[in-house]
Amino acid sequence: MEIMLDTNVLVSAALFPSAHMKRFLDHIILNSHIILCSYVLDELYDVVRRKFPNKRREIELFLFKFPFTLVHTPEINLLEMDITIDDEDDFPVIMSAIIFDVDILITGDKHFGDVDIDRPTILTPGEYMKMF
Repeated sequence: MEIMLDTNVLVSAALFPSAHMKRFLDHIILNSHIILCSYVLDELYDVVRRKFPNKRREIELFLFKFPFTLVHTPEINLLEMDITIDDEDDFPVIMSAIIFDVDILITGDKHFGDVDIDRPTILTPGEYMKMF
């Protein structure tokens, strides 16, 4: 199973690890192929730079130890796609998940809740854990 993670999940996992998040990460690491898109990594570094400038080292260590495949986020014209999302900044994430044909996109972002697509399945970490 291929899983893509959104930025907010990575921020929580790396900077605010809880027992629940650790169980979630352990499960996906053992049972999935994790994919991160370049847009999410760029956004992760931007969030850390703006909101948690003293946490850059924690992000680097987390990513160094975290097994994932990096894919390049394609540049796609929004007008060419038949997908609606409340926050256009989230569009590159959902498009990467679709283009790279992941099974599940894990996010804590409520903007993805209204996206009407068959694949990937969009879940929060909690929903994923209940399901698996």
